[in-house]
Amino acid sequence: MLLENVDMMMEPQHIHEEVSSQEVLILIEKVILEIVTSLSKDEAPVLVLPNRSSWANISFDNAVGLQMTSGSSVTTVRSNCSSSVTKFGHILKVLSTIYKLVQSNVYATKRDIYYNDTQLFGSQRTVDSIVDDISCMLKVPRRRLHVLATSKGLISGDLCYLEEDSTKVDCHSNSTATPVSSNVGGIRNIVSSAKFVLIVEKDATFQKLLDDDFCTKLSPCIMITGKGVPDVNSRLMVRRLWDTLHIPIFALVDADPYGIEIMCIYKYGSVAMSFEAHSLTVPSVMWLGLLPSDLQRLRVPEDALIPLTQRDQKKLTSLLKRPYLACQPAWQREIEMMQQSKVKAEIQSLASIAADFLSRVYLPNKLRYGGWI
Repeated sequence: MLLENVDMMMEPQHIHEEVSSQEVLILIEKVILEIVTSLSKDEAPVLVLPNRSSWANISFDNAVGLQMTSGSSVTTVRSNCSSSVTKFGHILKVLSTIYKLVQSNVYATKRDIYYNDTQLFGSQRTVDSIVDDISCMLKVPRRRLHVLATSKGLISGDLCYLEEDSTKVDCHSNSTATPVSSNVGGIRNIVSSAKFVLIVEKDATFQKLLDDDFCTKLSPCIMITGKGVPDVNSRLMVRRLWDTLHIPIFALVDADPYGIEIMCIYKYGSVAMSFEAHSLTVPSVMWLGLLPSDLQRLRVPEDALIPLTQRDQKKLTSLLKRPYLACQPAWQREIEMMQQSKVKAEIQSLASIAADFLSRVYLPNKLRYGGWI
């Protein structure tokens, strides 16, 4: 099997040693001290946050992905400005909660923080954004702030590990998948004889492969899905598997602009989380399918193809301008082929050839004969 001879693109990058709880407390105390100092001088306190939404703050490294530059532009949150005073209060409230969590060595979910004061925060999204802002401001991974997120991803296959509380997790079940851990950093004793990891974009495709017993029929493997745009825990899990097992990582996504973008998030990261690129990106991810060129090669019936919308066309143009596409000429060609054909297709379109074509023919042939880019 050619799969066994896959040339790994690069060795995993070293993840910087994480800060201790005591160091996290000191960082928070410094922020509060600056606020108190401003007040003692009769000045309005100001918080300065790196801008997490601008491409201007991003540099690209093929070995790491999208990462925030040290001289990035900033957002100023003022306590005496009507447009930012609410956010200033939110940040202080969450900082206070984090300080207590770290000090008492207790973990809470972002949902717990929101429900602790729903009237103050107004929405879960507010808390999610504030936690990421604090993580970026302190340059501390979110899990070291003792704040966890509820996972939406699922994992299945040749994998066993222990959770931080010593609960044994076995992902071998053929019928049901295991939720991705909400504390990936606390996982230990990972045991697997998997030959590769398969990232599956959609839950429906993941469940179909699970029903077809894909993880054991071809060769031992691990499947993971973030159910669309991946949450941080799903991305951390893929990175953890790569760092630990040193096996190929393949992506199976729809042949459409948004499937390609989701694959790029796993491989190169996102602008919003670029400050944590070293622990979230997996630059060795390879595009297994569904390739636009596969649609022609396999003669997928025309009634299974979907015309590109104007929004799709704009997204493709945007993708081609991304800095990482310059080092992926094969990906560029596939995207350009989609632009020219003006059609897209979901993975499920392969069922129009045969009901079990994906698991019985398409994936085995791709993995045996090197059909990835």
